[in-house]
Amino acid sequence: MIDKIINILKASDADGYEINDKVTLAYEFYFIGHKLDQNRVRDVEHINVTVYKKLDGGKLLGSASGEIYVTLTEDEIKKEVENLISRAENVKNPYYELNSPSEAANPEQKNIDVSAIAKNFVLAMQEIPETDTEYINSYEIFAESNRERIINSKGVDITLEYPSSMVEVVVNAKDNDHEIELYRMYEAGNCDKETLRKDITEVLGYGKDKLVAKPTPKIGKTAVVFSTQDAVSLYSYFAQRCNAAFIYNKYSDWEIGKEIAENVKGDKITLKGLKKLPNSSKNFDFDKEGAPISDITLMENNVPRSFWGARKFRYYLGIEDASQLYNFEAEGGSRDESEIRSGRFLEIVEFSDFSVDAISGDIAGEIRLGYYHDNGRVTPVAGGSISGCMLDFTKEMYMSKERRQFDNFLIPALTRLENVSVTGIE
Repeated sequence: MIDKIINILKASDADGYEINDKVTLAYEFYFIGHKLDQNRVRDVEHINVTVYKKLDGGKLLGSASGEIYVTLTEDEIKKEVENLISRAENVKNPYYELNSPSEAANPEQKNIDVSAIAKNFVLAMQEIPETDTEYINSYEIFAESNRERIINSKGVDITLEYPSSMVEVVVNAKDNDHEIELYRMYEAGNCDKETLRKDITEVLGYGKDKLVAKPTPKIGKTAVVFSTQDAVSLYSYFAQRCNAAFIYNKYSDWEIGKEIAENVKGDKITLKGLKKLPNSSKNFDFDKEGAPISDITLMENNVPRSFWGARKFRYYLGIEDASQLYNFEAEGGSRDESEIRSGRFLEIVEFSDFSVDAISGDIAGEIRLGYYHDNGRVTPVAGGSISGCMLDFTKEMYMSKERRQFDNFLIPALTRLENVSVTGIE
């Protein structure tokens, strides 16, 4: 099928092309409590093609993408390619070159036992310590083996093989009066039993505390501590502000060698992009455009050192020897966990929703469960919201020395932002 598509593309009016052929073998299990409700095996192939068309005498480059279904006939493929070329002629970007083949060795082929990954998840879930009042409501397991081939008209032809997995869990907690539920989604490469058990046990404890939570008081501005997966959004903000697309489109005004904030009192960010991170679901030797991935320092003590991103924007900015990135590591800060959790602060472990706008820096989240620490008293609270801007928080942000991994992000286990606006409901 791929050879047929390549021959059709070569015979077409396209001036260039990229092909992404991804085959996924997945085992899926759906449990109610610990009783298997249903399961299935999914074996699918998706072929996505991007065509390029030179315009205005080669000054511009148009592009269009679409899926070529494996069931299409040769004539149908030709028609799809013609449609893509027609669409590409209506897109007018400044010209750029696609990636050329690299001297880096092609990745070694792996033997991924997807059934073993799925089995380990089932066994791990059965070992979660539950009680009559805090227990697992339901969970779904998705274990995948992926084989992804990347080809372009410049001669790139590489194949990536990698595992990815996801577990969605609903836990319940109840007392004599009512019952609540909390949701978690865990993504990884393989199954890390110890981490999964620890995380879900932690959530069961949150459920117990949620039952006795008081309304969040009208605190005004206070320090807020992040200790769960929502903290990834804070560090993703820094990664995205170093993205070549953000720089080129002027969404980010950060410059290489220039500190991002003045008069900083807290810890400064050192952020790296990594080729591999243990058990990440995004461990690739090459990016999805065929560029080899290398470890790179994006920021050092609040000073941008490198930019990363799609080939188009790297080309526009004249960035060589870079790629798209999928794994990120933030260094730990100056304080241990006990120092982060000191004084008056609100630690939020459950949001109805939490977001960080990478362009404006605005943060917002509705509090589902938090712990308000005031003069040694700790009170579980719920309701209300937080808001503020990372442009301000960067000037006084504290991070724990200890770190914690959430799939493709390795970050400080605790992150403390000062002077966050908290809207209570009490």
